[in-house]
Amino acid sequence: MSENLKADVVILGGGLAGLCLALQLRQRFADLAIVVLERNAHPLPVAAHKVGESKVEIGAHYLADTLGLRPHLDTAHIRKFGFRFFWSEGREDLEGITELGVSSVMPTPTWQIDRGILENHLGELARERGIDFRDESIVRAIDLAEGNAAHVVRATVHGAEMTCSARWVVDASGRAGLIKRKLDLAEDNGHDCNAVWFRIDDRLAVDDWCADQDWRERCEPRQERWRSTNHLCGPGYWVWLIPLGSGAHSVGIVCDATMHPLEKMKSFDRALEWLREHQPLVAKACEAKRDKLMDFRFLRSFSYGCKQVFSGDRWALTGEAGVFLDPFYSPGSDFIAISNTYVCELIALDLAGKPLGPYARMFEQLYFSFYRNTLSLYQNNYALFGDAEVMSIKVIWDYTYYWGVLCPLVFQNRLTDIALLGEVQNDFIEASRLNLDMQAFFRRWAQARIADNRPLMLDQQELGWFVAMNASLRDELSTAEVRERLHGNVGLLRDLSATIVARAHIACPSLDAAGLPSTAAAATPLFAEVA
Repeated sequence: MSENLKADVVILGGGLAGLCLALQLRQRFADLAIVVLERNAHPLPVAAHKVGESKVEIGAHYLADTLGLRPHLDTAHIRKFGFRFFWSEGREDLEGITELGVSSVMPTPTWQIDRGILENHLGELARERGIDFRDESIVRAIDLAEGNAAHVVRATVHGAEMTCSARWVVDASGRAGLIKRKLDLAEDNGHDCNAVWFRIDDRLAVDDWCADQDWRERCEPRQERWRSTNHLCGPGYWVWLIPLGSGAHSVGIVCDATMHPLEKMKSFDRALEWLREHQPLVAKACEAKRDKLMDFRFLRSFSYGCKQVFSGDRWALTGEAGVFLDPFYSPGSDFIAISNTYVCELIALDLAGKPLGPYARMFEQLYFSFYRNTLSLYQNNYALFGDAEVMSIKVIWDYTYYWGVLCPLVFQNRLTDIALLGEVQNDFIEASRLNLDMQAFFRRWAQARIADNRPLMLDQQELGWFVAMNASLRDELSTAEVRERLHGNVGLLRDLSATIVARAHIACPSLDAAGLPSTAAAATPLFAEVA
């Protein structure tokens, strides 16, 4: 037997992007007929083997506040102790190296997410709220229409044939990229990195890896560095340690494809051998628990772009079905939040009878500008990852850029405020140019110096302006105040760039800083130990 359905929106993929979009649409449109087709069977196993376990401010805000999931996040997942970085290439003495992180939790909450637990919860909510969520669904064909004709999706659902006609089709199928492949939209973004990752069904307690009492007492609460997204860094790579609410721990190696070939780590045994050389403490911890290995996966050239993600002909791509950047700084859920918000707005405009083409092009242009500016934080920068001083300061810059430019638009619900975006366009152009210039400066700085690795903790809590900036993300602002905040944040970036250049010139007086603000304007405090 075959089934014929009619819907307003059919979403291809019921993972994080697809289910969040369905819930966001239901929240905004009570009577919208929404069908979600998910390939995997539900419920998923806990510690599901999916990328995207660490949430940062935009993604966390989207889940907690936009979708109202804060009670679930607080009870089923782990409140994150921020990002933490160790420059521990080949080292076993954590007390003898540079650490960057916070000594206490930042004001704006973020979480470590067990994707299996979260997506099961999202699936239950979807069904409770009248969304037609169908697992074990394999999409067989997509016929995209033009004008006002309905799109048609053909699928096999629990072994039976199903045809769904819908006004909107949204591809949230992840790397399967159903519409991307159909329309040949794939695009190389020039960021060639690989990754391997696996889960250990036990806690990897980084706090127990060092017996030095002073090191243990640097953080409050003590013995809870394990709650951080811990990055263990070296030239051309970083290793992640992410705890999951199920009690498992996620471990990943992400590296520049030319500096660390994937062939040296694309099995668990090879990954352990690589870790013994580069991160021996991680290797020891994983070897001791290898009987608790849950899974292993690798991805070659994981980062990619897309030629188009929104169409005036009522289709869209969201999440990894469109673009994917890099897991460093965990931007995946951020871009799900942004693209889902644009899709919701396009559907609202369509329901209101507005012409979609101009809006689709405008939102896509904004989305791609956010994507390109974020890509610049990673592209050609992996060689810097072994330099404790340059990378510590780059991380502060990158956070400031993220909190100062993109976060206010999301936290203040201004992503689709075309009038405001037009008014702050010059600020955005200046911030983008300044960021590109600073990324190039960081590369020159690293090349001009001999990397050192001093035994100290660079505590982000010591930077009062930095903590205040994090806390201010939750302010409720008027349109005029958002405009003023963005303008002020660009001024802060200008001052911070001058401070960084002045710091670099202490050791490297001949370092080229052409086009960057004069060091005479340096006014933003950095860490006492390196300033």
